[in-house]
Amino acid sequence: MSDESQLRFGSGRAICYSGYREGQSPSTGIFPSYEQIREDLLILHDQWRYLRLYDCSEHAKIVLEVIRKEKLNFKLMLGASIGAEVSNPGCPWGGSYPESVLESNRRNNENEVSRLIELANLYPEMVFSLSVGNEATVDWTDHLVPVGRVVEYVRMVKKGARQPVTFCENYVPWLGKLEILGNEVDFISLHTYPIWEFKNISEAMSFTIENYSSVARKYPGKPVVITEAGWTTSSNGRGMRLEDANEDNQKTYLDNLVKWAEKKSILCFVFEAFDEPWKGSSDPMEPEKHWGLYRVNRKPKKVMDQFHSTRV
Repeated sequence: MSDESQLRFGSGRAICYSGYREGQSPSTGIFPSYEQIREDLLILHDQWRYLRLYDCSEHAKIVLEVIRKEKLNFKLMLGASIGAEVSNPGCPWGGSYPESVLESNRRNNENEVSRLIELANLYPEMVFSLSVGNEATVDWTDHLVPVGRVVEYVRMVKKGARQPVTFCENYVPWLGKLEILGNEVDFISLHTYPIWEFKNISEAMSFTIENYSSVARKYPGKPVVITEAGWTTSSNGRGMRLEDANEDNQKTYLDNLVKWAEKKSILCFVFEAFDEPWKGSSDPMEPEKHWGLYRVNRKPKKVMDQFHSTRV
């Protein structure tokens, strides 16, 4: 068990980072180069103190290498990317797999968690916390993992690494399904996306605050972190109102979110640093591609006007 002092994360702005550009993606194994990641981290360095990474692939290894070699002042939440261990026919975009695939995923997940431990121990000065997965227990996921298996991964990481351990998930499962997991992790990590739940910009912050508060009430005395909250700037109308997805709303929501989190001393990771063209469908207006504070060409969106005038 991590000691209590490690759970006092301190202040500073936090952001989710994946550096995939045109023609790159984790699924194809085409990763950003050292120089591309260095460019990204220098863009982010003055405004953000904490970064969240999603896997232990070559991408994560290069990020860690850049931070150490360039002597950049970031603290990282390092994550394991775990695949489906059971089928989920309820997933709208396909969550059913043959048993051979699921068995392969179970082995791969164990190897990924082992890599998480290895990197945590190689870079203890910059990795401040560890997550054993991302959105793998919510009802709509295409990479469903039984809660009991996630508990096993938490215990595996606690045995092998010193950093506090968590699991990153939508706020809803934390209110019921994940209670046993909540007792295992060192802190709770939740996601909240008002635009995905058809909230307009005037409703967005009150909805976010209630999501956070409902989980915090469920786990009194346990630290609660927001590991994803954001606002997409483009949409094809799938899963949200088309008119809500724009740069003005992103700017308003994130301005309010960051101010609230800083006032309440809540560690809150904005989703996300850069647009990622590999995500979602082939539709160029696919919402999943457009959550970045910067476009894929690294040009800032309107939201960055308010951050460029201040520093962490």
